[in-house]
Amino acid sequence: MNPTIARLAVYALLGAKRVWALLAFPVFLLVIAFAMRTFAQGSTSAELISGLAYPVLLPLVALLATSSVLGPEVDDGSIVYLLAKPVNRYVVAFSKFVVAWVATLLAGVLPLPIAGYIVDGMLTRGTQAWAIGGVVAATAYCALFLALAAVTRYAVVFGLLFVLLWEGALGGLLGGIAWVSVRQWGARIAENVDRFIVAPDLPLAYAFGAALVVTVGGLWWAGDRLRSFTVRGEA
Repeated sequence: MNPTIARLAVYALLGAKRVWALLAFPVFLLVIAFAMRTFAQGSTSAELISGLAYPVLLPLVALLATSSVLGPEVDDGSIVYLLAKPVNRYVVAFSKFVVAWVATLLAGVLPLPIAGYIVDGMLTRGTQAWAIGGVVAATAYCALFLALAAVTRYAVVFGLLFVLLWEGALGGLLGGIAWVSVRQWGARIAENVDRFIVAPDLPLAYAFGAALVVTVGGLWWAGDRLRSFTVRGEA
């Protein structure tokens, strides 16, 4: 990882207007958790995490984080000036990935156990399981969305379609989509920690392997695409 590239990515993330939306997601989740604890006694964190926080807020945080660290540079063409530096393109991609990944862990994964603690009054095994599955899912999401940001200016649009349409609407109708769903891979890993979590019937090794393939493949794809910028000098 290149510290300078990472620092520039942090500045891009904190300076973008999207950072407010990034911060709004965990705040929104915690507000709902407090409301459930106050007005819906008897509710459990499983309802909040499995119904909203993990399947919706987490991937949206990952999408916003990755599109913020790379997307604007691709959109305005300034990525060409960055890539003019004698830095390996895969190192550039990995550095930006790390920044987006850390931001996603802080704003997307960390709020899961916090919200669970607020609702339940304790840190349950189920909440811990979702946090572990969330780390795996966040890692794969960040690599996938980083690759999209490097390939197209419409990464946010395609990312939303993937999360809301492919994994959401179609995933609820077609059970086979679980085999190619980051959300379901993380859920399967969470189920291995807490058997009360409902997850698709996927081999645990496949869930880990698929997440690893998407992570490595996404980083390679992003780095390869960044290499092409230096050759063509265009987005």
